[in-house]
Amino acid sequence: MSLLGAMNTAISGLNGQSAAFSNISDNVANSQTVGYKEVNTAFIDYLSVSNATENQSGSVVTIPEYQNNVQGTLSQTSDPLGMAISGQGFFPVSVATSTSGGQTTFSTTPAYTRAGDFQLNAQGYLVNSAGNYLNGWPVNSTTGVVNTNSLAPIQVTQTIYNPVPTSTISLSANLPATPSSTTPVSSQVTVYDSLGTAHTVTLNWTQNATNDWTVSINAPDDVSTPAEGTADVQFGSTSGNGVPAGTVGALGTATGNVSTTSYAAGSAANISFTANFGQGPQQITLNLGNFGASTGLTQYAGSTYTLNGISQDGVPPGSYSSITAAASGAISVNYSNGQSRVVAQVPVVTFSSPDSLQSQNGQAYTASSTSGNPIANAAGSNGSGTLVVGSIEQSNVDIAQQFSALIVAQEAYSANTKVVTTADQLMQSTINMKQ
Repeated sequence: MSLLGAMNTAISGLNGQSAAFSNISDNVANSQTVGYKEVNTAFIDYLSVSNATENQSGSVVTIPEYQNNVQGTLSQTSDPLGMAISGQGFFPVSVATSTSGGQTTFSTTPAYTRAGDFQLNAQGYLVNSAGNYLNGWPVNSTTGVVNTNSLAPIQVTQTIYNPVPTSTISLSANLPATPSSTTPVSSQVTVYDSLGTAHTVTLNWTQNATNDWTVSINAPDDVSTPAEGTADVQFGSTSGNGVPAGTVGALGTATGNVSTTSYAAGSAANISFTANFGQGPQQITLNLGNFGASTGLTQYAGSTYTLNGISQDGVPPGSYSSITAAASGAISVNYSNGQSRVVAQVPVVTFSSPDSLQSQNGQAYTASSTSGNPIANAAGSNGSGTLVVGSIEQSNVDIAQQFSALIVAQEAYSANTKVVTTADQLMQSTINMKQ
């Protein structure tokens, strides 16, 4: 019985070392696979009889030890969409089941991965080298609100940035308290109509008296009245309002298509005009800052006009230029007009027991009964890892360690074969005793 038990035990040892060889082979083969997680081998002893007076050989079985929670080395990549997770968590991904007629269908089973070498495919989806589709929270293009209740494959379909007509011009400048001449000083700004066509608006400033100026607004492309009108701007005590010297205190008489806001301490000092660039009336507000504030338009000492900045909120049409990822997980589409639009935000998904996830093809995992439920969080929050853009996570396999394990497994396998051979010889000797 002991000889048979020894043989059976040695055979189970051979099976166990074979499993170890298999896992080592898998690890070595995937030592350069992005996002791959090492699988080690755990040996478990099973007894037949073991007590104070007797011990009979049992057997050994193996189970895999997944290292999903051990991070691999983060390395830089030239891929602008390459992302790595520093810390806990996984990228949520979808697995495509079919692609036909330009339409892609996906498996209903959520999957997760650490392989972040994402690129844009022909259908506009972000896909990694294993063919898994990156999921994200959709972002409302108008409000910028992130919908954290929905998680779907990220697809870039907005290849055109629609033009935005100018509604506000913001001016930051200093008018000279003692101008060197009576010649008006000017500022020009480019504005856009509803079709995205550019037009020039000129602001001419003339001093009427100390602390009192008139601005004349002209839009040469206005098909109705290129000379939009004028408005009076008063500074400091001249305005009759209690504002500091050199700050806008009142907006006076307006002419033509021009209107002004009334004084209220700390409120916006706005001059509005209505232009028609051939697309119908378009109201544009010239923001001079706030009443009584030293930002926006001022009148301080000097003899020359100083323009600190002039901007407007209109946008010409633009076409798709590129797509980029941010450390926050925001996926932005960039356009040729210099604008960008956030289309999705990538969350980081964590599990209470990530080593219990079920391995799938392509360095992907699915939840199991022991892994816990997936919890999606914004990157870097609630224990989830942070995103490192422009990097990818390499395999966490240590080649030197695997070679050491290979030598041990090889010697153990050889030793078990020797036990089998010896047990067989002893059994044959026992049989020959009868002869």
